[in-house]
Amino acid sequence: MKKHPQACHGPVHLLERRKFLGVLGGGALGLGAMGTRSVASELAKQQKRVLVVFLSGGVSQLETWDPKPKTDTGGPFRAIPTSVPGIHISELLPHTARHMDKLSLIRGINTRNGDHGKGSYQMQYGRNEMPGISYPHLGAVVARTLENPANPLPGNIRVGGGGRGSDAAYLGPRYGSIGVDGKPPANSTRPETISESMDRQRQEFRRRADQRFLSQRRTAETEVYTQSHDQALQLMEKREVFDVSLEPARDQERYGKHDFGTHCLMARRLLENDVPFVQISHTNYDTHNENFNFHLEQLGEFDTPFSCLIGDLHERGLLSSTLVIVMSEFGRTPRINSLYGRDHWGTAWSICLGGAMIQPGAVIGKTNDNGTQVIDREVDHGHLFHTYLAALGLDSNTSFNIAGREFPMADPSKSVIRELLS
Repeated sequence: MKKHPQACHGPVHLLERRKFLGVLGGGALGLGAMGTRSVASELAKQQKRVLVVFLSGGVSQLETWDPKPKTDTGGPFRAIPTSVPGIHISELLPHTARHMDKLSLIRGINTRNGDHGKGSYQMQYGRNEMPGISYPHLGAVVARTLENPANPLPGNIRVGGGGRGSDAAYLGPRYGSIGVDGKPPANSTRPETISESMDRQRQEFRRRADQRFLSQRRTAETEVYTQSHDQALQLMEKREVFDVSLEPARDQERYGKHDFGTHCLMARRLLENDVPFVQISHTNYDTHNENFNFHLEQLGEFDTPFSCLIGDLHERGLLSSTLVIVMSEFGRTPRINSLYGRDHWGTAWSICLGGAMIQPGAVIGKTNDNGTQVIDREVDHGHLFHTYLAALGLDSNTSFNIAGREFPMADPSKSVIRELLS
């Protein structure tokens, strides 16, 4: 493993090691020494968050994080140096390369799978999909463990899709994902024909009716119904958080006016408002033909807004508390097919991640010269899931107690990639 040397003796690092809240145990003396503004700033930094960028379809590791130029599988693109000496990534990601001192790579993934649905499930749920068994999505786990009851916003938001997701399993509908399509939620303003006082009366009547019904016939479906109403009201109160048009024109230009740029900018707004889990997607990476042309176009659109987002999170002091993961359902075959494409490949591929407690500038795992197999530190989706949780300061070996039953937070047969944590 390669590591980028970091200065680990600054005041923020010391506060983290002391768990900061323990410092507050000193009472007025501690508060007076730090100042209330410093306390508020440090408390904000302790609010952990997760951003997932899902490159749907199966992005090629050879055109992103693990290039193999001048080999029989490498393709036409060069490997370029990054801000970390010795780490090279594809020339299709020049802006991201400048931020590699804030990011890390895992190049030794073997999920033993080449199916879109199964691969997507593996990477987002941390387990293999099994008939009749439901596990919670990473977003639901994060929302449950990191929620701030005082924050009216949902804890698990998908940017780029509508509706409520049924992805919380036994954690319950409260932690299921809420989809937004890149702008304020539809119907999230009070109709002009209804006064504020009338609206309050309507909602109070609804709550009483819901409580009466639940006292007699409580089911998972009725709880979802009630929770949906409550979250809709909360979204109405914080509607402006979803309005990217409120951002300065310069930021909108930097990120780009296309969907992915807008979604990255919305993700920044949500993270700044302490939403524990935000997921955005970028699609069209299933390149069975014209792999190089497609990746040239797609990564060209991905590179600038993603690098803007990483840079902004860093400059605003949020990256140290925000875990960023760029994942896909699998990689693509080293072998180039007759249509100049690459097919599905879960045997030896890569992801990029950083922030929170991830050691910046690290590379875990290694593939052979032409990328056909992992030759050092092989890991899979189960190890990754444990590592995501550990990077947030959670004990991934603990369980959720649901109605007296214990449900492991992550696959008990897997473990954390310890050397990736700072």
